[in-house]
Formats: sequence, structure tokens, C-alpha cells
Amino acid sequence: MFADRARIFIRSGKGGDGHVSFRRELYVPDGGPDGGDGGKGGDLIFVVDPGLNTLVDFRHKRKYCAGDGKEGSKRRCTGASGEDMILKVPAGTVIKDAETGKVILDMANRTEPVVLLKGGRGGKGNQHYATATMQAPKYAQPGQEAKELWVDLELKVIADVGLVGFPNVGKSTLLSRVTNAKPKIANYHFTTLNPNLGVVDLAEGNGFVIADIPGIIEGASEGVGLGLEFLRHIERTKVMIHMVDAASVEGRDPIADIKAINQELASYNPELAKRPQVIAANKIDAMSEEDCQLIVEMLEEEFGPQGIKVFPISAVSGKGLKELLWHVNTLLKELPEEPVEFEQEYFFEMQQEEPAESIVVAMAEPGVFTVEGPKVERMLGYTNLESEKGFEFFQKFMKENGVLARLEELGIEEGDTVRLYNLEFDYYK
Repeated sequence: MFADRARIFIRSGKGGDGHVSFRRELYVPDGGPDGGDGGKGGDLIFVVDPGLNTLVDFRHKRKYCAGDGKEGSKRRCTGASGEDMILKVPAGTVIKDAETGKVILDMANRTEPVVLLKGGRGGKGNQHYATATMQAPKYAQPGQEAKELWVDLELKVIADVGLVGFPNVGKSTLLSRVTNAKPKIANYHFTTLNPNLGVVDLAEGNGFVIADIPGIIEGASEGVGLGLEFLRHIERTKVMIHMVDAASVEGRDPIADIKAINQELASYNPELAKRPQVIAANKIDAMSEEDCQLIVEMLEEEFGPQGIKVFPISAVSGKGLKELLWHVNTLLKELPEEPVEFEQEYFFEMQQEEPAESIVVAMAEPGVFTVEGPKVERMLGYTNLESEKGFEFFQKFMKENGVLARLEELGIEEGDTVRLYNLEFDYYK
């Protein structure tokens, strides 16, 4: 089965912690701090590999993690950076947040590697915290945490033209005749399972990429059969060729078929139904000239007012194909050259920002106030409150994050107690 979707867990590397150490050498009894910085965590990178055309590899392995940065060491040595994790995907892969379904990244037009999750920065060693009044700091900064996310990978075929129609109307035959593609062709009553791509090469440098989208059935937009898997590939196409069995070899009604497919397209994505369309009335070699003219007139009467042209063709003999392909080529020239690209909807960095409520200030009881939250915990983890420098940093943190203003709003008075987890302070202005 064609693997065009996968859910994976991705994680960048954590930054290495800063190191606490002091210079100890012969004849240098009172050496200063020499703790080195932690190494940077590895990045999580996506890159397009032209040699890939499925996402099947991601179905066998689900977790991809970049390397963590190493802790700094003595003698001001910086820890080694974590190894990057590079994920190779086929062109046309769309990366979405698994929880919300929003687009994070579209790899349709990307030629350069894209860093999706940046590795955490390394923490600073204690050498950076020495001051005139604090010459032997016994604390260092921890490395920045890793970023992690569950994402859905979806492969949406990149083609200028989508060839759509019910099963067994001749799409694979047409593709094999007008391109270098070699799809499997037979009188299948189900459908081709894989989207087949081919290049239509017209004279004087004209041409386009066409995709034989597997047969769409009624109810496809609601997930019937493999409908959603196939509809996904039409989203990038700029022009659609509706192929119908004009001879009704299997008793199908061409007009009803086109209406049914347009209904599925509109239900799946309303924008699809608005894109330029052409009708290829196939199998005219299996009917008389009078019958052919009659069915073409019926199609033109029904769809002509919508600006949709009808071309009677025979995918087997090649009759009418030249006129069809040149008309499609003309339509494409009136449209933007770049493939359809999906705009970013989910911004990971914005999701990682600390919300205001990450610091909770409350009055536990009269005269006692609590300050809690992940941001407070992290600050306490790398701040030595027993040092002058550390306590100055603590006061600055409380002010810049609005904690002092919030305490005053709650009516704190001088001499009241402020409790930060297992630490308590008396409040004075």
C-alpha cells in the first residue's frame, strides 16, 4: 500500500548544564571559578530527498530525537554540542501538529534544510558569575530544555494537473500514452492504489506534470474506502481533468459521474471545486460518430455555462489528445507557476512562550503570600540566593515578571511573608 501518511514524535536536544569548578593548580592555591559552559542541544531538521516518493520509512520508526548537549567541564571547557537529527522526506510532505491538525511546515518548495525544532542552548558555567563581591560562585546555569512535539506527516503529490474520475474510465491508459509514466493497466473494477506521476512534454518547451489520482468514489470526502487518502493528493493541483466513460461501457452516466466527483471535491475542500476544470470524454473509439456527438453536446450543455470545455478523446488510439493537452497547457500559463503551498498555521515558538498564568501569585492566609509556577521553579534552580549577585537577580526577576505588582494588588504590607515553595522572605519595599 502507498504510504502517504505517518505520525511521529520529534524532539530537539537539551542544552548541556553549565559546570561548577575552581582552578586548582600547584602554586595557585586560590584559583578563581573555571566552570565551562554546557554544549548546545542538537537541532531537529527536515530536508527534501528527491529520491523518496513515500513516507513508508516513518511507519517503522516513530520517535526521532536529536542529541543532548554535554555538560561543561573544568578549565573553562565547553561541553560538546548534541548531534543534529536530520529527517529526509519526499517533496510535497506537509508537517502538521498532531493535536490541532494545523500546518507547521510545507516541504513543497523547500530546497534547503529546515530547522523545525532548535536545540536548547547550553547553560553558563560558574566562571560567568564571578564579581568583585562574589569571587567564588558555587552555582551555574542549567541547559535549556529540549523541545518536543507529535506531528503528522502527509504527502500531497506535487503536480500541475490532476486526472480524476471513477475507476476504470481510462486514466492510467491516458497517462501511459501522454507521459513517460508506466502505470499498471488492466480492466480493474476497483482502482489504482498509487498516484502515478508523469511529465507531458509538448513542443517548444511547453509541458506540465500530471498525476493520475486513484479513482474517487461517492462518499470519499466522508472517508469511505480510501477516499481521504486519495483526495489529499488533489490539493496541490492547479487544473483538473475529469475523465469519463463517454461510451458508458459499464453503464455509467458521465454527467452524474462528474457531478458526484465535484461534490466530493467541494465537501473535502471548497477551494478545489473552484479550480479550472476540463472534461475528457474517453472511449469515443467504442461508439458511433452520431452517439459521440450526442454525448459531447449533452456534456457541453450541462457544464459549458460553468466555463468547462469538453474534449472527446480516445486514450487508446490517441484521438483528440493533442487538443486536450494544449488547452490544459494554456490554462496553466494563466495561473501562478509555483506549486500550491499550504500556509503555516501553527507556530511552535509561540506555543512555547510562558503564559502570564505560569506564575501564580496568591494570598494563602492573612499576611502570607505564595508565588509558584514552572518559571519560578526554573529560576530557583539556577539562582544562588545566598550570594549578593544571585539575590539581586532574584529581585529583578520578581519585578520584571510582575510579581511585586501583583503582590501589591493583593494588599501585601511590609513585614508580610512571601513563600516560594520551601523558601520564605519578609516583604519590604
